[in-house]
Amino acid sequence: MSSQGTRLKYNSATGRHGAEKRPLTSVRTRQEHIAHIARKYTDSPLTTLSYHMDMLWMREAFAGLRKDASPGVDGTTVDEYAMDLEANLADLLERAKSGRYRPPPVKRGYVPKGEHESRLIGIPTTENKVLERAVAMLLEPLYECDFMESSYGFRPHRSPHQALEALRGSLKEMKGGWVLDVDIRKFFDSIPHCQLMEILRLRVKDSVILRLAAKWLRAGVMEDGGMRFSDEGTPQGGVVSPLLSNIYLHHVLDGWFETMIKPRLRGPAQLIRFADDFVMVFKRLDDAQRVFDVLPKRFEKYGLAIHPGKTKLVDFRHPWDSGKKPDTFTFLGFTHYWGKTRKGGYSVKKKTSSKKMRQKLKDMHQWCKKNRHRPLEWQHSKICQKLLGHYAFYGVTGNFASIAIFRYKVLYTWRYWLNRRSRKRDGMEWDRFRMLLASKFQIPPPRIVHGATGCMQTGWSF
Repeated sequence: MSSQGTRLKYNSATGRHGAEKRPLTSVRTRQEHIAHIARKYTDSPLTTLSYHMDMLWMREAFAGLRKDASPGVDGTTVDEYAMDLEANLADLLERAKSGRYRPPPVKRGYVPKGEHESRLIGIPTTENKVLERAVAMLLEPLYECDFMESSYGFRPHRSPHQALEALRGSLKEMKGGWVLDVDIRKFFDSIPHCQLMEILRLRVKDSVILRLAAKWLRAGVMEDGGMRFSDEGTPQGGVVSPLLSNIYLHHVLDGWFETMIKPRLRGPAQLIRFADDFVMVFKRLDDAQRVFDVLPKRFEKYGLAIHPGKTKLVDFRHPWDSGKKPDTFTFLGFTHYWGKTRKGGYSVKKKTSSKKMRQKLKDMHQWCKKNRHRPLEWQHSKICQKLLGHYAFYGVTGNFASIAIFRYKVLYTWRYWLNRRSRKRDGMEWDRFRMLLASKFQIPPPRIVHGATGCMQTGWSF
């Protein structure tokens, strides 16, 4: 196979690659075809990915958009864009393939990150979201064949709870071991564009896809009426940005750890990564220390930096092996610790981290304050949704006490602000509030959604 790349044109009549006779009929079939070629030619870049992007592909991309998504700088909503959908998609497809497409700047927004920080996100236009999703649908089956089992973030059929289960399995196998808890400083804002494009070219040689990716990285952001451009970072909020970030860390971290680091270690080790949040588990302290020393140099080579105050090496050995109370560490919003079992032994357990608990309660406090004058029926419905969403993520085995405390404090906060909206001293006393909860406004009780073990699903399995 030529190093110039692998063409993806397909003769469906003969089942071979060559002159085009008839296009593949569905998006799913084409994605399976891309995945098949990617697995067959693991060292060769693919050259005609954009060949599959037609009106059927664009309609599928549009169907995947959230209908309530915020509009970008042009103010066009998804519903407005759909009024003349066929003409809009045809024009967008023609401009994308001809090179005339110019992505507008991304509208800058902020979301809370932790208790004292905020994270910058980008809000692309609806048209840009459609095109980004169309490109992501092309790249996803290609890179799903390359990505490691240790990667769980922003991948099909993978979830943070699968990452947590994989971590629990590694800790159990190594009897705790040594955990390298790593924090990458401003990862999404630090990815160098030039190096990201070089990594992308290792597997993609389609000029349309590469040109669009480069344009999105250079599009810039609009904030407070001004424009800002940078040669670093991928705008969070974009449809294709999580995939590009995964591609970058796959090359910088995942592949390097599996092919260069693990063969040189003296004991077993495992990497578990969800987006830019990852931990490494080692059986031996000397292995953990060696990787701890070399990791900053590896990241510096690719324009990234380790946060020195948030990165630490944790002694997480079994209490019977370490002879002392083990340390704890936080991963994906949970504090992991050794807890006593009913039979007097120890097992790895997890509970909602105190930082996440405080942040979630603070958000609920602000929400109840803002909406305290809304009808009680509306408030009750929204609070039930929020609690069920909290249970869906934090409702894991061993964490019942934390979610029960969260529920109690949410009800306490709700009663507090209902009482504040009345000028009467007895506006919403506890007796009346309990009566309402018992009769008309029942609140879902805390429940465990995720058991101790779960079925590990993989990504593309063609």
